[in-house]
Amino acid sequence: MPARTGAEYLAGLREQPREIWLDGRRIDDVTEFPGLANGARSIAGLYDMQRSPGVASAMTYTSPTTGDPVGLSFIIPKSAADLARRREMMSQWAHASYGMMGRTPDFLNVTIMAMAAAGGFFGDDRPEFKRNVVNYYEYARENDLCLTHTLVNLQRNRAPSATSLDYTTDVALRVEKETDAGLVIRGPRVLATLGPLSDEIMVYPTRSSLLARDEDAHKYAFAFAVPCGIDGLKFICRESFDLGKSHFDHPLGSRFEEMDAIVFFDDVLVPWERVFMYGDRHKCNNMSNATGQYVHTGHQVVTKNVAKCEFIAGIASLMVKILGSGDNLQIQGLLAELVENLEITKALLTQSEVNAAIDEWGVMLPDRVPLNVARNLFIKMYPRMAEIIQLLGSSSLMALPSEGDFNGPLAEVLDTYLDTDTATARERVHLFRLAWDAACSAFGGRQVLYERYFQGDWMRNAALLLSIYDREPLMQQVREFLERE
Repeated sequence: MPARTGAEYLAGLREQPREIWLDGRRIDDVTEFPGLANGARSIAGLYDMQRSPGVASAMTYTSPTTGDPVGLSFIIPKSAADLARRREMMSQWAHASYGMMGRTPDFLNVTIMAMAAAGGFFGDDRPEFKRNVVNYYEYARENDLCLTHTLVNLQRNRAPSATSLDYTTDVALRVEKETDAGLVIRGPRVLATLGPLSDEIMVYPTRSSLLARDEDAHKYAFAFAVPCGIDGLKFICRESFDLGKSHFDHPLGSRFEEMDAIVFFDDVLVPWERVFMYGDRHKCNNMSNATGQYVHTGHQVVTKNVAKCEFIAGIASLMVKILGSGDNLQIQGLLAELVENLEITKALLTQSEVNAAIDEWGVMLPDRVPLNVARNLFIKMYPRMAEIIQLLGSSSLMALPSEGDFNGPLAEVLDTYLDTDTATARERVHLFRLAWDAACSAFGGRQVLYERYFQGDWMRNAALLLSIYDREPLMQQVREFLERE
């Protein structure tokens, strides 16, 4: 089938029963449930872009299997032009949510693409796993699936002195048994962002396979994908940050709640044809690097980050204009910091494409170093960006009447006293409610936490960067200088 419409995406969510819990209630239809429905509609809007006149040609490419137009984020890039086309498509999706939805479908689309293109990695000792991952990629592409994923196990104890393996493995997702039909999986995982709004879930390898005893390692070394409605799979959501308010009062939370969930596998039978890896912990631990998956997702993530930087810089600039504080040098310094963040992120994204090269699988792979730098910097950038919004807004972020107040008996009072030289009272409050939602509300707080951690621990990322960065030429320059007469 060709790239889906938003209506087809929503129909798919309704047609697949799944076990989703929120605040002690089981959700029958996420497309109608308050707190989830608006997020589903925002994702549906992305799918509609693929079929919209004037936009569709930039959002799709021709399926090599059917000849139908399919989502461009599924493309296996073979050239620099392919990377640029894919980035332009991902940028349009990122700008649709202004970077506020971090797990739009393109993130997992590029993941499964990278895995399938590197099918030989999965099948070098078990050919059926190569066949499985390639077949699944084609299935996801041709059906335009919306995927979520999970890759982190829960922990009982994070203390450095906690050396017992049980702290890691007793609550880890694991294989309970093997059957002729497939693997029986039991245990929890975090954190399935977009889980309640997805068609299927991918499960990645996790570091538990490094820690498990040799005789148990195979229980934790696997990768697979299953429908979100498969028997025994449960999603338990955090509270929703779509509080049922209007777009005026909560402009971001009322639109872009993508929801995070803990996933529980209660003896879920994963058919063998949906298993991509099993039993080889060393292969599982090396999957991301060997396939280029982390690099391709980095290309999507940094594209999203550019959109988010632009949006925050735009909010801040409008705040300063409305308040008339633009001549203040301190204010100019804060705005310049946001511009620097934006331009650094754009430059690193561009550099990753300029230095792209064909990898061992015949795929045009962006340069991982600038992408790793951009991802690690954003962990520090975004909390500071939210702080800058708070510093620029100060008390104006607290003195915020609601839309109901502007429609009530005190509207005239608000209009009289809350206007500025450049904006009406309603325009001022509308903007500052957006700034509040971006930097101060529950939705804004989740955005900060998300950007701090979803790209990984910054110290581990720094170690990873050093492991792939060739510093020998730098040291050689110094040696040559020291040897000069």
